[in-house]
Amino acid sequence: MTKIGLEIHCQLTHLESKLFCSCKANYREFEINENICPVCMGLPGSLPRLNQEAVKKATVIAMALNCSIPEKIAFFRKNYFYPDLPKNFQITQLNIYGDTSIGGEGFVIVEGKKIRITRIQLEEDPGRLIYEGSSSKNQITLVDYNRAGTPLVEIVTEPDFESPKQVREFLNILSDLLENLGVSDPGLDGAMRADANVSIEGGNKVEVKNIGSFHDLEKAVHFEITRQNSLHSRDISIIQETRHWDDKRKITVSSRSKEEDLDYRYFLEGDIPWISIDNNILEKLKSEMPESINSKKERYISKYNIPEQVADVLSSDKFYSDLFEESHTDSNAKEIANIITTDLMGLIDTREKRDATKMSAVHLRDLADAIISGKISRNSSKNALYEIVKTGNSLPQIISDLDLGNVSDESELTVIIQEIITSEPQVVEQAKSNPQTINYLVGKVMQKTKGKADPKLTLDLLKKLIG
Repeated sequence: MTKIGLEIHCQLTHLESKLFCSCKANYREFEINENICPVCMGLPGSLPRLNQEAVKKATVIAMALNCSIPEKIAFFRKNYFYPDLPKNFQITQLNIYGDTSIGGEGFVIVEGKKIRITRIQLEEDPGRLIYEGSSSKNQITLVDYNRAGTPLVEIVTEPDFESPKQVREFLNILSDLLENLGVSDPGLDGAMRADANVSIEGGNKVEVKNIGSFHDLEKAVHFEITRQNSLHSRDISIIQETRHWDDKRKITVSSRSKEEDLDYRYFLEGDIPWISIDNNILEKLKSEMPESINSKKERYISKYNIPEQVADVLSSDKFYSDLFEESHTDSNAKEIANIITTDLMGLIDTREKRDATKMSAVHLRDLADAIISGKISRNSSKNALYEIVKTGNSLPQIISDLDLGNVSDESELTVIIQEIITSEPQVVEQAKSNPQTINYLVGKVMQKTKGKADPKLTLDLLKKLIG
């Protein structure tokens, strides 16, 4: 039997400042070692000051993951020497004096299975190591402390996963949830990282670290399961250790023996008082939480009759669900959902393309209304959407510039249809006895008009003229 547990580190990227000082939380906009101060560098005499908003956002995450929230939370010093930790200890949380971390005993449902959340803790991120050199012989390690002190939430699960696929699905669900809550942007480099604890029946737990993406985590877990099964089949003991993922070779390599809590010499952080979280605060935070992804999905299905698969895709991505909410009306909601999931997601499928797009909610609303009213065909709307994304021009201007307007004049269409009937006498005869064949003629009309013929009017005129 395989057991897999996760330790997920999620930066609270939407905060203004770090967890214990006024340096910017968004360290990515700075040159190396510019976003630092005496507090996050751990200089003698400096004192931490807790970011209240970080506590609120961490509490919201805990509530969204169905966790219990303690009445009081405390912080501890986790002592270890490492180059990216300037003060030689990390301020974090641990349940030593009862449940004093920000959340515990939660769960997430993945593929019908309950994945238990052991603990959610608020802590500071260490600095970032940068390795330079072409080989291990001349490699040097540099440290960028801009990230040190960034607000971080660690989510620890029970070993409830049974396969790498479940792990990947859980991380996708968690990533969507964090983005929907507006507490983190998991797409930013380093904003969401995960380590895995893997064990097979009869073997010790092995921690796998240094994993850069969800895709690599799935691969690393799969490799580690295979490695441990191979050792077990040869009666070789599986030692408890920490292993790193080697991205180039796609294997895990031994790093060090696995530390226990005692090795970190935890003790209470005396410079930060215990924090009380009463029911009034919880109720206020709960009332301010955005609508959940599941609730949005059900609303899209029940209120707008959007297909379940489309509603699932639309509700799980905050960028597109926000765009949908801003642009739709009761009459065009289904059409807008189709445009987003069928066409738009393919056009702006990266963060860079999303940032560069010139499209607005008004553009999307106008396009959906034009399709519904017959001003533009579904086929032509794809060309219009591409131009909107690229130029930001208004829909009427794009329709005029590219001549995308529907051919809906009955006399004009009649002339075109008669030409098609004359050129396809055999198909016309077949259509008289087999109504399905008329779709071939509709296609010919669309081809002749470059997709601009009004589909309904075309079909009605064909039926009338064929007799």
